[in-house]
Amino acid sequence: MPADPPKDAGQETGKDAGQAESGVSKPASEPSSKPCPECGKPAENPKTLPFCSPRCRDVDLNRWLSGRYVIPGKENEAEDEE
Repeated sequence: MPADPPKDAGQETGKDAGQAESGVSKPASEPSSKPCPECGKPAENPKTLPFCSPRCRDVDLNRWLSGRYVIPGKENEAEDEE
C-alpha cells in the first residue's frame, strides 16, 4: 500500500513560495556579490560588471590590447603561405 503524501505537498507556502526548493534565486536587478577579477573587491556597479570600477575594467582591457592576455590556438600554416 503506497504512503499518502504529506498534507502540504504541492502547495506553495511562505514568502519564498515562488522560488525553487533546490536554491535561492536572486532578482536580476540585485548586484553581483562576486569579487572583481582585477582587485578582488566586491563588484557591485552594474555598469562595470564583472569589474568593481571603470579603472579595473580599463586595466583588463589594456592587458588584452597589449598582448599580455592571449587565447592559445592551433597554428595554421595555410594562413602563413598566403
